Amino acid sequence: MKHLFKVEAKWSSNKKHTDSTKRFYNKSHQIQIEGKPALNVSAAKAFKGDPELYNPEDLLLSSLVSCHMMSYLYVCSQNGIEVLEYSDNAEATLEVSADGSGRFVEVKLFPKVKIANSDKTELSLELHKKANQLCFIANSCNFPVLHEASCEVFTI
Repeated sequence: MKHLFKVEAKWSSNKKHTDSTKRFYNKSHQIQIEGKPALNVSAAKAFKGDPELYNPEDLLLSSLVSCHMMSYLYVCSQNGIEVLEYSDNAEATLEVSADGSGRFVEVKLFPKVKIANSDKTELSLELHKKANQLCFIANSCNFPVLHEASCEVFTI
């Protein structure tokens, strides 16, 4: 089964500086997805973008975090684990080469879950591996997506 996703990017020239050898452009733009509010995006601050806007690097990491969480909640529901809370403070490492090209070399997820089942703590931690196997975004990456998960049992 295949699913098609569509995105429209909109940008217009707003030259910051022009000289005889280089042209510097504003890197802010909009991403439009039908039926959803526009997303204002720029380059990362490190690449002369607007630091107040989302950037592609933020969005890639956010996609991984969100997809892993949804995959994890799915496998927990299949295994009778009641998840009460989920949070993550993920990190992505981007390496830039001398020629200006770059790539992510690693992402680390630090999911913290709170569950209701005291007898399923170990299983809840193991299920992060299964969630990673199911995650559409992680399966599309050419770099490792690592997990350092923790689990807490809710007590009254």
